[in-house]
Parts: sequence; structure tokens; C-alpha cells
Amino acid sequence: MGLILDTNFVIAAEREARRGAVGSTDRFLALHGEESLFITFTIAGELACGNSAAARREWDRLCQPFPVLPWTLDVSWRYGEIYRELALRGRMIGTHDLWIAATALANHHAVVTNNRKEISQVPGLAVISY
Repeated sequence: MGLILDTNFVIAAEREARRGAVGSTDRFLALHGEESLFITFTIAGELACGNSAAARREWDRLCQPFPVLPWTLDVSWRYGEIYRELALRGRMIGTHDLWIAATALANHHAVVTNNRKEISQVPGLAVISY
């Protein structure tokens, strides 16, 4: 199983690196150094929206260390399954988190985030805090 690093993880790692401080992301990576790390196409898009990646070269630098998991038909099917289940339970989450969860389930990966409240609503999704 690989790990999908949520947008908040990548941003926190960037902030820690700029401060030259060892923080929660560094500690997490030290404990999970053998794991394969990924971001999703939606996370890459979210990173492109931020001020720290306003220049294309900065965005490339943020995304470059991680393979980007693409959109696939299976990801879209998983999105629909998750959407129907959460809507039925009255527990809908944000669109970006739905896509991240769908990508994780389609690829059999866990999601690393400090926003467990939303994404942990997804049945069958492995969520790891950092």
C-alpha cells in the first residue's frame, strides 16, 4: 500500500522546509521512509492555486518529488460510489476530498492528512494522521 500525501501535508512540509525547522511532516517521513509516496491530480491542482506555487517553476518543485496519480475510469466510478454512500448517510464531504478518496481507493492507498474529520467519513478508506 502506498501513501497519498494530502495537500495540507505538502504545504506543511514546504513551510517547515522554508523555516529550516524539523516538524510533524519530517517526523512522519522518517517513520514511513520505506513507503511509496504519491499525490493525486486534484492535489496537484490545489497546489497550483496557492501563492507559494504561483510561478510554474515553484509548482513543479512542489509536485516533482511525488508521482501524480491520474484520473481514470475506475477513479470516477469510485467517486460515484463514495458520493452515493455519503449522500445517503447525509455525510457529504468536499469535492476535492471526494476525488482524493476515490483515487486512494482505486489505487489501494491510504491518505495522509491532518484533516481526518472530513475524509474519514469515506467507508473503507485508510486515513493516517501526521
